[in-house]
Amino acid sequence: MTVSRVLSAPLTVREDTRERVMRIITELHYTPNRSARMLSGARQLRFGLLHNNPRSSYIMDFLISAIEQASLMDVQLIARGCRLGEDDADVLNSLINSGIDAIILTPPLCDSLLLQELVRGCDLPGLLVSTNAGGTEISSVFIDEPTAAREMIQHLLALGHRRIGFIAGEPALAASYARQTGFVEALDAAGVALDPALIVQGDFTYRSGLQAADRLLALSDRPTAIFASNDDMAAATVMTARRLGLDVPSELTVCGFDDSWIATSTYPELTTIRQPIADMAVHCVMMLADLAKAFEAGNRTAKHLMMSHELIVRGSDAVVAPKA
Repeated sequence: MTVSRVLSAPLTVREDTRERVMRIITELHYTPNRSARMLSGARQLRFGLLHNNPRSSYIMDFLISAIEQASLMDVQLIARGCRLGEDDADVLNSLINSGIDAIILTPPLCDSLLLQELVRGCDLPGLLVSTNAGGTEISSVFIDEPTAAREMIQHLLALGHRRIGFIAGEPALAASYARQTGFVEALDAAGVALDPALIVQGDFTYRSGLQAADRLLALSDRPTAIFASNDDMAAATVMTARRLGLDVPSELTVCGFDDSWIATSTYPELTTIRQPIADMAVHCVMMLADLAKAFEAGNRTAKHLMMSHELIVRGSDAVVAPKA
């Protein structure tokens, strides 16, 4: 009975019990018996998941974990790609019309007002990933983005850095604004003057990181550290520094955000903010299973879950080098 509750309504089970059951399920390679579920009258849930950039290391990590969790719970997860501001509404409507029970919107689609309106109007539970939708009727899973960014800048300031470059993320994403807010607030709290030339726009892609790093490192008084709004752009910054003959971290500190797979696939490995992407994906699937059942029973209350972040120090940061 406990295993059944963990798989069908996981958030009704105590966290320690749930984790123990899920660990045993994984160890035993258990999969639900669909024939038995059909005989018992249980209906397989179908969730739609909309993503914008399958090449993003964040999306790759999220999709893998969401698919694995959906498989464990015998939930059918239908992932569809789209282009923000182009065919996103058409793809979402197609998913809704296919008979799904709930929808997940990943970044940056989670912050599209049009898509949010479509979710509200389709009479299905929705869940926004990496954006705080508190106070709205759409559920969300997120971290405290401004605080996380402040902690990174405080770490760099403690290493002696004062000229810190910042590569901003996709302008349409609330997380981009939140991370930049944390960056500015940390400098202000430390009494470090903000140089607008040290803030360069990116869009969370590796290519935009290359372009932004080129601009920052071309400055006559270049930064001693660069904080990129995600790991893809940070990895691109490391590559740009290497192309320009700069050693990371002795001549340039580079830090990222997310702790996605690319953070440990570049050299040196990135100091970054760990956003618990895999755990967020697992909780999204579990939350939606509960929300879908609640919707059927007439309970339309949204849930909002803020998860913990962590500063991960690796090999891409160092004490600021003295000027020659």
